[in-house]
Amino acid sequence: MTDRPTPLTALDRPELRKLWQTAHHRLSSGHPVTRLRPGPLDDEERSALADLLGLARLPGPRPTVPLARLDSALSEAYGLTTREVAAAVVGPLTDRAADRRRAQSERTALWSWLETHPVVTAQPALLDWVEHTRSTGLTAGSATAGRALLTDALAVLAALPAQGEPLPVLATRLLRGDPHALDDGTRLSTLVLRALAALHATDPPTDAAARRHLWNLAGVTDDGLSSTVLAAGLRPAGDGLLASLARTCADAGHAVSLTLTQLRSPGAFTPPPVPVHITENPSVLAAALHRFGPGCPPLVCTSGWPGGAVMLLLRLLAEAGSPLRYHGDFDGEGLRIAAHIFARTPARPWRMTTADYLDALRTTAAGPSPGRITDAPWDPALAPALRHHATAIPEEAVLPRLLTDLTGSQGSSGRPPGSVSPPPARP
Repeated sequence: MTDRPTPLTALDRPELRKLWQTAHHRLSSGHPVTRLRPGPLDDEERSALADLLGLARLPGPRPTVPLARLDSALSEAYGLTTREVAAAVVGPLTDRAADRRRAQSERTALWSWLETHPVVTAQPALLDWVEHTRSTGLTAGSATAGRALLTDALAVLAALPAQGEPLPVLATRLLRGDPHALDDGTRLSTLVLRALAALHATDPPTDAAARRHLWNLAGVTDDGLSSTVLAAGLRPAGDGLLASLARTCADAGHAVSLTLTQLRSPGAFTPPPVPVHITENPSVLAAALHRFGPGCPPLVCTSGWPGGAVMLLLRLLAEAGSPLRYHGDFDGEGLRIAAHIFARTPARPWRMTTADYLDALRTTAAGPSPGRITDAPWDPALAPALRHHATAIPEEAVLPRLLTDLTGSQGSSGRPPGSVSPPPARP
């Protein structure tokens, strides 16, 4: 006894394959389908189609097949529909239109998540990076893979500036123990470096030297000596090298330059929990030392963009309970530096509001162009004010006001009880 062929055995033949492939493709579009156009068909394929549809003559090489007629023929002969045959012969039907809508929705959600991520909102200069990343189609094909890559990039950016770690050490610590995750040429390394270029308002690096420069700015280095921080008036308790250096220089009315290696040196470093003012430019710290000498209140200078030594000292001071107050230049770069410090430390603005900027404009000669301006998260009106007036106000232009504030904080210099009073302020 011979097994009777099943309907699919009769239909799943080479000469009908193009018909079912065409049906599968059209029925998976997600759009209404009324006709199919398989082809080009050879003579055997045309004959098989004519037999299936019960045609009196052979169709042309590229026939138009009404879907209703094909369904009727299949139902009458085999009790099946075109959808059932196409799915059985070629594979499960999909809905490409729904897939596209879902993928678009996932991409939209991804970019909304990135734009509102705390790392980005804290440093609006990164919005240019977000826009470039979106325009380059980072997530083509997979929003899930794109989110994973961006999550890693944001984790690295949130940890910067590093404290003088070599790049493989940083990668091992942050990226699931993989020391090569940030190697040159990886998508993640390229993504992070482009973000750093946006933060520093510079062109993306195109060679090894430029890449090393950006990593160094972010505190990623093998060298614990080149990263330094200037400070004055710090009198921490403790018998370690760091505390001794800071106290000796403060008592002599001098600044102290601390290296990253010294900041990591063993020994107690316990500053008194008094306010510490932070400036962007060394000239402000120099003026304060000239004015106050050994009575200079606690000051830290970032010397532009803060490196690993600056950030480590600020963290040590914050951990000791010292309130931190930051002032910098009123220009595009100054706003980006301030946003970076506010995002990475508990520091709060010191005369860095819109009112302070407008007040300085009234009493200060017109300054240079402020350059490219990004938003200031701590004061949403500040960036628009700079764009409107198109005038930068450097720290040196408001030095008298800063020194007046510091005069009022001399009582919080952190000098130990019973210490010799400082000499009168210098004229």
